[in-house]
Amino acid sequence: MNRTTLTVAFTLVACVSAGRAVAQGTQTRPQAPAIQPTANATANVPVSKMAVIYSAEFQDPKTGIARFTNTLNKLNSEFQKVQDDLNQTPQRLKTLQDEISRLQQAGGATPAQIQAKIDTLDQQKREYTRKGEDAKAQYQRRYQDLFFPLQNEVSKALDEYAKAHGITMIIDGSQAPILYVAESMDITRAFISEYNLKNPVTAQVTPPK
Repeated sequence: MNRTTLTVAFTLVACVSAGRAVAQGTQTRPQAPAIQPTANATANVPVSKMAVIYSAEFQDPKTGIARFTNTLNKLNSEFQKVQDDLNQTPQRLKTLQDEISRLQQAGGATPAQIQAKIDTLDQQKREYTRKGEDAKAQYQRRYQDLFFPLQNEVSKALDEYAKAHGITMIIDGSQAPILYVAESMDITRAFISEYNLKNPVTAQVTPPK
């Protein structure tokens, strides 16, 4: 199981064995005596139970895992001031650009004055681009800091859920294409409900070791 992306990987391994007598000259290997089946002999066939989950629904703000929504709101609130400033900057740049256009058309300003405005506009554009790139990088780092422990915890909870319900394989329908699945095999809602009940948003997330 991939604990970072909350996807449930699965592998099907098929083993086929066959024995054949190999001729050596004119002699053949003597056959081993046949083993007679007994009443107590049983085939070692593993008992399996499959289920399907859609991990994309974990982050649904209304019906998903509450701690995902709470963590995302916390993250966005930390960057709200930066986001507001970035949202307002394009309008400030447009205002300065309009001012330059009026000065150029009116002819009341000297070329040096107009050039100074143009230089200011260019500098503000560069700062806007740099701030946007810096904010994006900081947001991604903070996202990993907050969500990686939570994703780890949800993955462990899914392991425990599978063991408690005798599930031996879980396929993530959000990652693997599924043409059809019976509703009884979909454990998404049941798992989310159980996780929310056992892990309220006020509880602390255990950081990974």
